[in-house]
Amino acid sequence: MPESNPSSVAIARAGLIALAVAMGIGRFAFTPVLPMMQVDHGLSVTAAAWLASANYFGYLVGAVAAMWLRVRAVTAIRVALVVIGVATLAMGATSGYATWLVLRGVAGIASAWVLIHASAWSLERLASAARPFLNGVVFGGVGAGIAAAGAICMLLMEADVRSAEAWIILGVLSLALTAAVWRTFAPSPVPAQESVQSSGRFALRRDRESLRMIACYGVFGFGYIIPATFIPAMARQAIPDPLVFGWSWPIFGGAALMSTLVASVLLQSFDNRRLWIGSQLLMAVGVALPVVWPGIAGIMLAGLLVGGTFMVTTMVGIREAREIGGPNATGLIAAMTSAFAAGQIVGPISAGYLGSNGNFSVALLIASFLLVASAYALRRPAQS
Repeated sequence: MPESNPSSVAIARAGLIALAVAMGIGRFAFTPVLPMMQVDHGLSVTAAAWLASANYFGYLVGAVAAMWLRVRAVTAIRVALVVIGVATLAMGATSGYATWLVLRGVAGIASAWVLIHASAWSLERLASAARPFLNGVVFGGVGAGIAAAGAICMLLMEADVRSAEAWIILGVLSLALTAAVWRTFAPSPVPAQESVQSSGRFALRRDRESLRMIACYGVFGFGYIIPATFIPAMARQAIPDPLVFGWSWPIFGGAALMSTLVASVLLQSFDNRRLWIGSQLLMAVGVALPVVWPGIAGIMLAGLLVGGTFMVTTMVGIREAREIGGPNATGLIAAMTSAFAAGQIVGPISAGYLGSNGNFSVALLIASFLLVASAYALRRPAQS
């Protein structure tokens, strides 16, 4: 039975859980499982980079598809959440590298659908609640999912559990969480304009400001993804004890969770653009830290800074898109997500080749420079 007229708290809770599954597991579970796969299967940095990029390529495909396919938002969310759970389970049930590439790509497609549709669905329904803190709760789901997946993998590594079992456990958790929010995402009658917004072909304004936002969001995707993919692997190089290096990913996720809650308060005093610029500059510092401060301390602090800014940038970027895009906001969000995904595809592949010996210094410095340049571009007055 559908949950009729869910409360604002129920909507925020459902959005939080959906984003936790989509991003914490569908997108980023590979990061804390990677050290386990390196031990179990001898996975090289280059092979790991291609697996990561397969997921990010799927994310790009999913974002582009969301702009063109006519699918009702709640249907897209439900189907995509189930796909994430099944694809994650299958990672543990198979052992072929080619199969892994396909599964990570499928999970990426589904993750993009959940992020685009669940964030738009949640924010639209929370807009009338006049409780901005709940917006932070929704986007805090990403950090909560990352922290939970990281903590689970840390405990599994300490217990000498193999990577295959880790994937199965995360897959079961995904499906259980999906079941918990299934009724909240049940179809219900919606106003005509909402039906078009959530299920039509999304129009996209091609003015200079929108294109600038799309480009800067793409640079953000390239800049943060290198530490977001390889931080546990870098930490493992510094200290092999899983109870030490394993904390790098929960710290990343915990920072992401708390930062969205803090940002929801800061947004009452600062506009979206200022928070976007400030977050991206702090992220640039975090990305460069493992180079300028080698060792476990620098890597952990990098996880704190990058984790504490990437979801703020995501949240304020989507909020800015809603303000600039107006009735075409979902189209702009999907276009920005596509650019973001394209940056994520290039990032791990570049890092894999530039750091094929396990040294990511060059890739990290390039990413940091691009983040600073993008922040500067955002502060310049629009020339429409």
